[in-house]
Amino acid sequence: MGLPRALIATIAGVAMLALPGVAAALPGVDIKIGPTEGPAEVVSSLKIMGLLTVLAVAPAILMTMTSFTRIIIVFSFLRQAIGTPTIPPNQVMIGLSLFLTMFVMAPVGTRIYDEAVTPYRAGAINEVQAFDKAVVPLRDFMLVHTRDKDLALFYEAAALPPPATPADVSMRALVPAFVLSELKTAFEMGFLLFIPFIVLDIAIASLLMSMGMIMLPPALISLPLKLMLFVIVDGWNLVVGSLLRSFMVPS
Repeated sequence: MGLPRALIATIAGVAMLALPGVAAALPGVDIKIGPTEGPAEVVSSLKIMGLLTVLAVAPAILMTMTSFTRIIIVFSFLRQAIGTPTIPPNQVMIGLSLFLTMFVMAPVGTRIYDEAVTPYRAGAINEVQAFDKAVVPLRDFMLVHTRDKDLALFYEAAALPPPATPADVSMRALVPAFVLSELKTAFEMGFLLFIPFIVLDIAIASLLMSMGMIMLPPALISLPLKLMLFVIVDGWNLVVGSLLRSFMVPS
């Protein structure tokens, strides 16, 4: 399954996760203002409003329940480490992060589509069963990349009993714990990115001071050298490769 289809499947799963049963209002959508003929029309209108609400918050949900957070933060650290805070532009960085997110989340989207969306469209399962099946792939993905310490923090804060099995983990605690773990991992990778560039900055600053060129800004000399170093080592390949490998589950 291609990336666009995987993204659509992931969005469909998130929609079912956020509002079960909303997919039933999709066929024959007719938005109008006027008197209703019965309770069924009221329910249908409420489902449409719920669907529009889910679509409005879907980007925020996808950014916090997928690999997007880690990827965009690492790229931001990379720009700061090189010394070009506006190059590449934000549009390019966000676009690349979104496509990398689709690449990483493609297996999750495939599972949601095969296990929840397809059976639901075929009428093999009802809305509640489709919701339960759509939650499983997202939960499995987030659990792999969530630290036990972060998950325990939110379980303790919410006064929830510890889960007996991974299937018992509450999404209420898992989602913020996952985001917290992603932030920690992203900052660790950002720290490692800064090290070679800081060493180069220190070397250039020491050289200029030893030559008595105190008035010359070190960044003026170190920036082209850092760019040259980044290009020579094929930095984009290394950074993107490290990000992708960080999401691989050991077999």
